[in-house]
Amino acid sequence: MSGFNVAAATEVADTLLVLFLALLAAKLGDELFKRIGQPGIVGEILAGVLVGPSVLGLVEADEVLEVFAELGVVFLLFWVGLETKLSDLRDVGRLALLVGVLGVALPLLGGLGIGIVRGDETATVVFIGAALVATSVGITSAVMIDLGVLDRRASRTVLGAAVVDDVLALLLLSIAAGLAAEGEVDVVGVAVTLALAIAFLSFFALGGTRLLQRRPRLLHAPRFSESPLLPAVILCLGLAAFAAQIGLAAIIGAFLAGMVVAETRDQHPIEDEVAPLYAFFPPFFFVFIGTEVDLGALASAGALALLALVTAVAIVTKFIGAYIGARGLGRGDAAFVAVAMVPRGEVGIIVASIGAMTGVVGERLFAVIVGMSILTTLIVPPLLRRLAPRLADAEPEPATVP
Repeated sequence: MSGFNVAAATEVADTLLVLFLALLAAKLGDELFKRIGQPGIVGEILAGVLVGPSVLGLVEADEVLEVFAELGVVFLLFWVGLETKLSDLRDVGRLALLVGVLGVALPLLGGLGIGIVRGDETATVVFIGAALVATSVGITSAVMIDLGVLDRRASRTVLGAAVVDDVLALLLLSIAAGLAAEGEVDVVGVAVTLALAIAFLSFFALGGTRLLQRRPRLLHAPRFSESPLLPAVILCLGLAAFAAQIGLAAIIGAFLAGMVVAETRDQHPIEDEVAPLYAFFPPFFFVFIGTEVDLGALASAGALALLALVTAVAIVTKFIGAYIGARGLGRGDAAFVAVAMVPRGEVGIIVASIGAMTGVVGERLFAVIVGMSILTTLIVPPLLRRLAPRLADAEPEPATVP
């Protein structure tokens, strides 16, 4: 028993050390980059590269860090949801749908083209396409929060398009996984996945917001909590878990939970209470992305050439598709939307990991997709900072009807 206790204590000590180093590295990177006038999240991601296996080897992307990273992006999107109301997304519904669809179609064609030219098997070709289509809304949201532009029409368009993007990417990933496992597409499974996604979004976005519009004191009702914070966090984690169980990204559930809570008259006090969670967890997410970089697998000229090609296709196709979809906003806002949709972040890494586990994505291609995800993530924050001052002014809040 004593041996077990010693082993367990050692494991706990190692885990705490990893979390300490990850958080310290993230905030040092954040501090450095803010002092030189650059977005802090870029510093946090690069700090992850530095302390990760590819450079210093101080932090391994183990299960505990991955859990903290997942909580980080969940609370990040919950915070974004608190700043967004359903009515805001309805105002940009058509534009968001168009941006989301075109922002998936062109990268998909680009990814399929790369796979076909390389002579890859069908499942691998589809996985390359899937890795290029999805947008990391967590990265973009963090930048928009930092810039204080979440209330702009362009920002709301990005958030709405990211939801569309995620649903379409989910369907494409289902097709790719079916091809890898069975060699054919499970049409029924894809249809069920789509139906569950639409039902989930409709029920909680419409039903949840209406419920708290009618009963804004509902989060104060539980006697186990002296403030609405704990019920709100339970709702956030519950919807995130539910979304993950039906195949959607957990962050979509967290985002919807934030929108539901935003309908209460106690929105601002809840924001104040959630702020420490937002400050603590997201840095783990950005460091985790950095630790996933494998510089060794990209050492050859062939790997670097493929990385340059995949990254260029990922950026150009996503930008063009999203820009065309957002043209109705005007040039400045359309450019902001197009750039904001470029980061692949953790989404591209997840797709690559699934492909690697099924055996259709090799080691070099995996490193290339992860590298593309990191590069598309790093270039966006500075560009958004330059484009933000050109955004159209925030629209006035509509008068509430009693």
